[in-house]
Amino acid sequence: MLSQSSLVKRLTLMIMFAVISVLVVAGISVNMLSQHHFRMLDEQALSEKLESTRHILSIQTPGTRQEELREQLRALLGAHQDLTAEILTSDGGVLFSDLKTTLIPDRYKVAGKDNMWEWQDSSHNFRGVTSRVQIQGDPALGTVMLMLDVTSHAHFFETLQRWFSIGLVISALVSAALGWVVAKSGLRPVEQITKVATSMSARSLQERIPLEPVPLELQEMILSFNGMFARLEDAFIRLSNFSADIAHELRTPVSNLLTHTEVVLTKKRDVVAYEENLYSNLEELKRMSRMIDDMLFLAKADNGLIIPEQVDIKLEKLVAKLFDYYQLVAEDRGIQLNLQGEGVVSGDTLMIDRALSNILSNAMRYTPEGSSISVEIQETADTVTLTTRNGGGPIAPEHAKKIFDRFYRADPARREGGPSNAGLGLAITRSIVEAHNGRIWCASEDGETAFHIAFPTRTRPMNDRAHH
Repeated sequence: MLSQSSLVKRLTLMIMFAVISVLVVAGISVNMLSQHHFRMLDEQALSEKLESTRHILSIQTPGTRQEELREQLRALLGAHQDLTAEILTSDGGVLFSDLKTTLIPDRYKVAGKDNMWEWQDSSHNFRGVTSRVQIQGDPALGTVMLMLDVTSHAHFFETLQRWFSIGLVISALVSAALGWVVAKSGLRPVEQITKVATSMSARSLQERIPLEPVPLELQEMILSFNGMFARLEDAFIRLSNFSADIAHELRTPVSNLLTHTEVVLTKKRDVVAYEENLYSNLEELKRMSRMIDDMLFLAKADNGLIIPEQVDIKLEKLVAKLFDYYQLVAEDRGIQLNLQGEGVVSGDTLMIDRALSNILSNAMRYTPEGSSISVEIQETADTVTLTTRNGGGPIAPEHAKKIFDRFYRADPARREGGPSNAGLGLAITRSIVEAHNGRIWCASEDGETAFHIAFPTRTRPMNDRAHH
C-alpha cells in the first residue's frame, strides 16, 4: 500500500506521475495543434483550388470549346496528385471529372456555401469541399466537388502517437530512476536526523543536529528536534539531581533511626529508655512523612492533578492570620511584622495559605534580629500582587533563578537542612501559585530580599465587590 511505503518511494512515484502528466498534456496538445495545422493547410489548398476553378468557369467566352475548358481545368486540378475533382452542370451532366482514387459519395454532392467535409473509406481518409458555381453559358448554377486524399496525414499521426507512447514509457522509467536518486539525495538530512535521534541516550543528550548542511525546508524541523533534545536534557538533569537529593535528604533520618535503634539494642534497658528512643524515632518518621507528602504534592502538580477550589479569598485576612501565628517567634527575635494594602483572589484557601506560610517561614528564618518583615498587597484591573520584603544577606542572581527548584539551597554548606526543612517549601509555593494561573519571582538587592506573587484578578460583579 502507498500509505505504508517509504518516503523515497512516495517522492519517486510523485515525480514520475508529474513527469508523465506533463508529457501527456504536452503530447495531446502537440497532436491537436498539429491536426489543426494540417486541417488549415488542407482547407486553404481546397479554397485556393475552388477559387481558381470558379474564376476559370466564369471568364470563359461563348466561343470557347468544351475541350479547351477541360484542358484548363486539367492543368489546374490534375497537377495535384492527391486532389480529386468533379464539376457538374446544372442539369447533372459531367463537365469535368478527374477521379484518381474513388467516387465521391452522393451525399457530398449537395452543396452548401463552400461546404467542407471529411470522409473515410476502408483504407483512405479524405477532406473535401462542395460548392455551387456559375458556369459561363449555363443558365443555372453548377456544382464543384474537390477532395484531397489525406491518408498520409493519418499515417503521420499514427506514427507520431506510436513513438510518443514509446517515449512516454521510456520517460516514465527515466523519471522514476532520476526521482529515486533525487529523493534519496534530498532526504539524506532526514537520515542524519534519524541517526542522531537513534543514537540518543541518557549519556548523549547534549548532542545536537547541525543546521549547516540542512536545506531551509528542514531547518524548522531540526530546530524543533534540538529544542526537544534540550528539554529532555534539562528534564533528565533535573530528575537525576532530584533523585540524588531525595536519597541525600532521606539518608539523614534513616541513619538516625538506625543509629538510635542499634544503640538501644546493644543492652537491656528500662522502659523509660525505650520510650525516649521511640519518641526520637517518631520525630524522624514525622520528618520523613512530611517530606513524602511534599513529594507527592509536587508530583501531582507536575502532572496537572492539582485542581484548586474557586472561592473568594481576602489576602489581607489570610496574611493577618499568619502574622498571629508567627507573632511570638517575631517578638522573641525583635522582628516587626507589617501589612499594607488589600486584595481579593479566587482560589483554594488551604493551598494559598500554605504558599504564603512557606514564604513567611522562609522570611522569618533569614531575617536578622531587630529587623522587619513587610507584606504589601496591590490590586489592579488585571492582577493582585503580594510582595513580601525582609532584610538580611542578599541572594546572588544565579541563586535567585534556582531558589524555587526542589531541594535547592543557596548555601552549599546547609545541604542537610534543619529538622523540618527539606528544601521543598519554595518549590511547593511555586506549584501552588502556578496552579492558580499566577507567577512568583524573587529579587534581592541593597540588603533586602523581596518575593513577588502575582495572581490574576478575579472576575465578579461590582455589587459583589462592594459586598466583600
